[in-house]
Amino acid sequence: MSLQDTRDLTFRLAVPPDFRFTPCLDYMARSDNESLFEVKDGGVNRLLCLAGGPVVLRITEEEEQLLTVRILAGTWKGAEAREEAERYIRDWFDLERDLAPFYRMAEGHGVLGGLTREFRGLRLVGVPDLFEALCWAIVGQQVNLAFAYTLKRRLTEAYGSSLEWEGRVYRHFPSPEQLAAAEPDALGALQLTRMKSAAMLDVARRMSEGTLSKERLLSLGSFRAAEEQLLQIRGVGPWTSQYVRMRCLRDPEAYPAGDVGLHNAVRVLLGMDRKPTLPELAELFAAWPGWEAYAAFYLWRSLY
Repeated sequence: MSLQDTRDLTFRLAVPPDFRFTPCLDYMARSDNESLFEVKDGGVNRLLCLAGGPVVLRITEEEEQLLTVRILAGTWKGAEAREEAERYIRDWFDLERDLAPFYRMAEGHGVLGGLTREFRGLRLVGVPDLFEALCWAIVGQQVNLAFAYTLKRRLTEAYGSSLEWEGRVYRHFPSPEQLAAAEPDALGALQLTRMKSAAMLDVARRMSEGTLSKERLLSLGSFRAAEEQLLQIRGVGPWTSQYVRMRCLRDPEAYPAGDVGLHNAVRVLLGMDRKPTLPELAELFAAWPGWEAYAAFYLWRSLY
């Protein structure tokens, strides 16, 4: 490991008072087939590509209101790498958001109030990287969650970067440049449909050329304008664009109204004998203005 300053082997990150690490870890551990991070022994290990190269980090909560970040392996370039890591972690766990208004609002609603009491402190765990978020949403179209995780693993193992530490290989989702070089037939061999392969390759090309980026989308001035840009990509529809607005662009009002999991959660929690209609779902979410994304995330959480 190359280090500029050994004091940076460990650093701490302050978190807001309404953040709880354990509910976030419980959510992140919902699949044994997760390929991009490992939830283990009260913490999470993840490979990030930072200034200087790939780095395996471990995040734990050893003191109240503080996350401890340890650099386990890789090339660490001191302050520059630390700044990137902090920015990623804050985005990943949505640490800049004040959830007090959300919890106050939820208390006035039976269904959501029960969920916020059960999962208090859970943050909307995001997908900070736009390419990963778009590909994950595309992969998840019209397949069950278990198979979506399998497809993500295959993509990551075939095209992503990796770094070994203590006998375990940690992997990073492919960059646009890495995936742009893939042949459609090779993606098909991973059991990706032609439409999904074409959509991901189109996204990879756009991002490699610089015509699509998270920064460009956020600079458009509104989440709706960003969605209009996303919808120009063949294979990206309302479900995918809303999902990306919610989990990557951090639009607090976004939620994928057509999501099957969301329908199932509402059906179970409201004791319905059928899935809710879209007008019924819109009426339900109208009670949570400005917090639709968090409401959807807590509803999803009730499924695991």
